[in-house]
Amino acid sequence: MTLKQIYSWIGIVVAVVVLGLFAATSWYTVDESEQAVLITFGKAEEGTTEPGLHFKLPWPIQTVETLSRETFSLNFGYDPENEEDADVVRMITGDENILQADLVVQWKIIEPSKYLFNSDDPQQVLYNATSASLRSIIGSSTIDEALTDGKAEIENEVLDLLVTLMEDYEVGVAIQDVKLQEVDLPNEEVRQAFMKVTDARETMNTKKNEADKYRNEIYEEAQGEKDAIISRAEGDKIERIETARGNVAAFNALYDAYESNPDITRQRLVLETLDQVLPDANIYIMNDDGNTLKYLPLGENTSSPKPPVTESSEDNQSDNDTEDSEEGNNNDRSE
Repeated sequence: MTLKQIYSWIGIVVAVVVLGLFAATSWYTVDESEQAVLITFGKAEEGTTEPGLHFKLPWPIQTVETLSRETFSLNFGYDPENEEDADVVRMITGDENILQADLVVQWKIIEPSKYLFNSDDPQQVLYNATSASLRSIIGSSTIDEALTDGKAEIENEVLDLLVTLMEDYEVGVAIQDVKLQEVDLPNEEVRQAFMKVTDARETMNTKKNEADKYRNEIYEEAQGEKDAIISRAEGDKIERIETARGNVAAFNALYDAYESNPDITRQRLVLETLDQVLPDANIYIMNDDGNTLKYLPLGENTSSPKPPVTESSEDNQSDNDTEDSEEGNNNDRSE
């Protein structure tokens, strides 16, 4: 073969190779679960390519990077596939206690161009941001909150802080959710000591609640007694006021009657006073000389009254007794 023919065959082979390379690299397919970024001379195009068959300029002018649309999981301090070699993450709480925590972060790629070019290792950036967020929130919480009913609040605070950090880092990653797997004390001895402290605190709260209950009962009883005393005092006050008003009204009426008829009113007052002072006494009308005149008794006692004894009555009674005795002796002698 001549030199010209050799050059011709070489040109044909090169042309076939170029055409084959052009045909092989001028189209690409994107699956439903993927997202593709078209790169022209090393610069990523804006947006992502929709699923399906697409054409592009041949390599090395344009290339395609395909990334998954699925949600990924980052296990921080926890590895279900290799639990023995998993890292034990210990951190200090706000009240200066040590505990270990495991966290799972759900994340996905939303901006492939930033994910590919803004960081050499986006997953490491996510891991570091997760560590910083969890340690920051645990460091501002107490151990009781982290071990008991404060886990949900800690998860929400970690999620908010982690989302903020990843937006600032601009690595094309969106955080979907975070979930605390386990928050526990570092070893068994510390765990037992903490349980004793917890039991003592619960006992203290129980005793305190019982004391508060007893105090409330005594307080309510005292309040009831106080209200009853106040009510009785108010009743007595009103009664006394009304009694005083009645007395004033009676006195005013009496005064008006006295102004109208002084003598009659004076005599009536004397009789009413005697009736009040001597309610059960028998009243007799006496002569000035001291002799008793039987008259109708004045009073409620209906039995025949016995007249009071005077000196004249005693003399008359003794004379009558003497005459009776002498008549009796004469009769005996005559018989």
